[in-house]
Amino acid sequence: MRSRQPNQPLVARPGEFAHRPNPKQMKLDVIIPTYNRSYLLKRTLDSLLAARLPEGLSVRVTAVDNNSKDDTRQVVEDYIKRFGDRFNYVFEGKQGRSRALNAGIAATCGDLVGMIDDDEEIDEHWYACIHSAFSRGSIDFISGQCKPRWGAEQPAWLPKAYPAVIGWIDCGSEVRTFGEGYDGVLMGGNSVIARPMLQRVGYYSVALGRNGNRLLSVEDEDMTERLLAAGGRGLYLPEMVIYHYIPPERLTKSYHRRWCFWRAVSLGVKDRERKEPVAYLLGVPRYVYGSAARGLVRMGRAMLGQVKDPSQRFSDELALWDLAGFFYGKHFYRPAR
Repeated sequence: MRSRQPNQPLVARPGEFAHRPNPKQMKLDVIIPTYNRSYLLKRTLDSLLAARLPEGLSVRVTAVDNNSKDDTRQVVEDYIKRFGDRFNYVFEGKQGRSRALNAGIAATCGDLVGMIDDDEEIDEHWYACIHSAFSRGSIDFISGQCKPRWGAEQPAWLPKAYPAVIGWIDCGSEVRTFGEGYDGVLMGGNSVIARPMLQRVGYYSVALGRNGNRLLSVEDEDMTERLLAAGGRGLYLPEMVIYHYIPPERLTKSYHRRWCFWRAVSLGVKDRERKEPVAYLLGVPRYVYGSAARGLVRMGRAMLGQVKDPSQRFSDELALWDLAGFFYGKHFYRPAR
């Protein structure tokens, strides 16, 4: 299935295109991109069935099989047999999370598009939170907390400065407005976008997002920026909770290094099209050099025994991977189209 490329966003006043669905009946499509994780996908689908569905909201779940080699198709078809049109199966043969999301968006028609990942479970109040938010009107997109469901004990070195590596999102207990003192990201693992706004800004960039074994990312950052540039109004809702499984292999230093490097590569690719309003040196924002330099200094102090915190020591190392990845992504990496 061919994906539509993102359109150039329009500049508008905040809230100008805010979506106001019919509060008497909303239709929510929940899209789950999945690849070779049928054993986790079952838990995701079960949580979607178990959550309380408020009156006035209808839900259809679409699992997008991104060319899996396991029994993903059989798993989804079993749910379709048992629960009818509450579930839908879509196959997307071209690898890439963004391509899978776009295929799911194109295959659905509800006025709200929700997205979660195949290693997550929604909270029992997830639907109610979505219905309440969009019933109030003047909202184009929402996101919330991603709480970890640990598959192994947290290591002492787990870097507090890099919670996004394992998808741990907690921005406090207050409702916050995107772009108004809140520079958070609309995480694709726990988000809902009004379809009219999504159609206005275009689908997810296929040049970004995880692709096979390469941990490319920042498709969510790109989408957030385009939504805000188009005048969209979004909220971070702390009560909109999902639980994200953290397998033991992600609680390793090697995974953190790979994730940080490829995320920075993705930022470099994105920067080719949309630069930040900051000073640059050799095509890289100067603050990236600053973070790496400060990390390098602290690493030297750690060698002298002056930095004891293992979390801080590893964060300092990851700042160097950030710089290396951004430079490579900006000048050398060529994404598949």
